[in-house]
Amino acid sequence: MASGKTTLGRALAARMGRPFIDLDFYIEQRYRKSVADIFAAEGETRFREIEREMLREVGEFCDVVISCGGGTPCHFDNMEFMNSRGVTVYLDTTVERIVERLLKARTQRPIVARHSAEELPHFVATHLDERRSYYEMCRIHIDSTRLESRSQIAATVDHLLTLLPRFQ
Repeated sequence: MASGKTTLGRALAARMGRPFIDLDFYIEQRYRKSVADIFAAEGETRFREIEREMLREVGEFCDVVISCGGGTPCHFDNMEFMNSRGVTVYLDTTVERIVERLLKARTQRPIVARHSAEELPHFVATHLDERRSYYEMCRIHIDSTRLESRSQIAATVDHLLTLLPRFQ
């Protein structure tokens, strides 16, 4: 959450002249329900099954930039699948920066609304610790702490573009 996946993904896709797909939005469009509603009505297990199916669908598209949810790599064999289909990028940022971003968009993230500002750092740190081994399987690691302005986003895209040829 709030590592900059959508922000950087959109900017990268635009620079490369490729379509951008946000996996959560793709799921919401296909199922005509929000991710939160799917979780509430069908549970996390069913959501993760849907997510896996939709990941495999978009993974067949050519020349696209895909942003997946923070939990996507951690279920089934999703991380292995992503690495087999394209170049994966881990956006690494500090707990403090994630908390700062989450607090700005608190109403848009139901999972965050359940935690007080004091509880949020522990919640974020715990999630990162649980998921880090999956994230570290990505081929490219990028520091996404500085994605707060257009110039910072552009500089990060520039840096990422210098790394991509090694993997293509």
